[in-house]
Amino acid sequence: MVSEQQFDREALRIPQHVGIIMDGNGRWAQQRGLPRVAGHRAGTENLRRVLRACVEFGIPVLTVYAFSTENWGRPAQEVHALLALLERSIENETAELHKNGVSVRHIGRTDNLPPGLRRKIDDAVALTRENRRLILNVAFNYGGRSEIVQALQRMIADGVAPEQVDEALVSRYLYTAGLPDPDLIIRTGGEMRLSNFLIWQAAYAEYYSTPVFWPDFDREELLKALVAFTGRDRRFGLVKTP
Repeated sequence: MVSEQQFDREALRIPQHVGIIMDGNGRWAQQRGLPRVAGHRAGTENLRRVLRACVEFGIPVLTVYAFSTENWGRPAQEVHALLALLERSIENETAELHKNGVSVRHIGRTDNLPPGLRRKIDDAVALTRENRRLILNVAFNYGGRSEIVQALQRMIADGVAPEQVDEALVSRYLYTAGLPDPDLIIRTGGEMRLSNFLIWQAAYAEYYSTPVFWPDFDREELLKALVAFTGRDRRFGLVKTP
């Protein structure tokens, strides 16, 4: 267990952008003899306390991986439940998020989402657009490879010449344009893979994996991740100078 007494709070290095792969909802539910959707519901509710902890620690940008482009291959009942959970969360949480200065942004495809859900996403984004206390990117129907392909398609459609293409230009065509790249990627549930999450943006991110399932990932667990991040030697491909 990590507590503020075990380290100098002032020495804690705060990442400017944290990405979280929220994994383990289904296993959390199965351990309790509950249907998988109960785990997704618990995971959705847990996001509220993680957001509070991010504000407390001064993290300005949080991106959460809620539903991947590959998740459409899950059982239809589970997919339907996930879509319904997002819609319900938008209805129930947007006003409170807006009140607390959170800017909600959606990253991912919307073309194959139900029209009613698309409207709710657009309304939440528009309402909270000017908020700056915390930027919350919700990666829903998101895939890193799909994001890059779409960026290239838009560059071609805009008539960008090959010699104009560089890393900075590609970044401007991504969903996260204008935001810092993630410094820290957290994966709950104990797995050690990216699962197609922010694969361009996370090129030099630090990774932190915890066996804790997402519904149990709380302020204390986030603090552990931040302490681990503070101890990392970030070189960005360079050699540390004496």
